[in-house]
Amino acid sequence: MKYLIAGLGNIGPAYAHTRHNIGFDILDALAEASGVSFMDKRYGFIGEMKYRARGYWLLKPSTFVNLSGNAVRYWMKKLKIPLENLLVVVDDMALPFGTLRLRASGGDAGHNGLAHINAILGTTGYARLRFGIGDAFYPGGQVNYVLGEWTGEQQQQLPGLIETAGEIIKDFGVIGVERTMNRYNKKS
Repeated sequence: MKYLIAGLGNIGPAYAHTRHNIGFDILDALAEASGVSFMDKRYGFIGEMKYRARGYWLLKPSTFVNLSGNAVRYWMKKLKIPLENLLVVVDDMALPFGTLRLRASGGDAGHNGLAHINAILGTTGYARLRFGIGDAFYPGGQVNYVLGEWTGEQQQQLPGLIETAGEIIKDFGVIGVERTMNRYNKKS
């Protein structure tokens, strides 16, 4: 079984470790813990992780968040990944900081990366793991907030949350989206 795990973020040092790049950070931690290296390939950085006889292709699109659908479609076709084996990892302002929500499908909830993936794939019927970043910004401050760095208190909590997100990703492949949702969604 093969899975494509697309962690969304923006490339370049200006965006590193910002709220919007939590998808990259989660995949980086999962890759490091598994001894996986990313290769700079077409439309993104990709690496293969093995876990319990399953292949997880970790993708960090180099298309910037708003054009993530191009990378996701390309790698799904290249690797012959069925839609039900796609998981997209994104930041979500509608969820309080640290809340992790796995969904089997759904809308874009105002997230431009998900909106582009939906448009390019022509469906919303794929799994997504939403990482809550909260909405502690003043009117008009959304962009600066999303592209901003975590608070000191949030930075202290991030390692444990990122580790949990990695466990969710692994369980997505091992026990399926429904059982993984039941296991983790009620905890947050």
